[in-house]
Amino acid sequence: MVCHTDIVFLGLGSNVGDKKANLQEALRHLVEAGQRVIQSSSLYQTEPVDFIRQDWFLNLVIRLETGLSPLALLDLCQEIETALGRDRTLPKGPRTIDLDILFYGDSIISEPGLQIPHPRLHLRRFVLVPLSEMTPDWVHPVLGQSVADLLIQCPDQAEVVPWVESLGPIAYNGKSE
Repeated sequence: MVCHTDIVFLGLGSNVGDKKANLQEALRHLVEAGQRVIQSSSLYQTEPVDFIRQDWFLNLVIRLETGLSPLALLDLCQEIETALGRDRTLPKGPRTIDLDILFYGDSIISEPGLQIPHPRLHLRRFVLVPLSEMTPDWVHPVLGQSVADLLIQCPDQAEVVPWVESLGPIAYNGKSE
């Protein structure tokens, strides 16, 4: 029996502790939970937005295949955040790890606690820059515009700078490459 899978884009970010290690650990958890990482953007050092009195972030976007439903994937992301010490006491504040579902195929979902596509992705350079690196032609199913066009029109002026180090080997299909 073949299991149905969907293509999903996740945004990952960290600005507490060893940021790179936090991102690597989140990816390890995703793979160990059966998620198939297909592609990863480069790493970007990004200026905080909204709550600006905090350390800069390290961000990336990944494309993965999942057999999980959107709600089950959200649960997994939140479990990983908790396992890696995410503190939710200060909204938009510092965090060891943040995992956001950006797109779940071309699905449009509006449920309590889950909005897909991510409701602010078109307003955030720290998401659009790595997403555009990976898939500039992907069309936002609500806005009907490509990721590249959304980046051009993005009102956010926060800095997004390529980080000089790579993330290192990422487990694709359970194998490092």
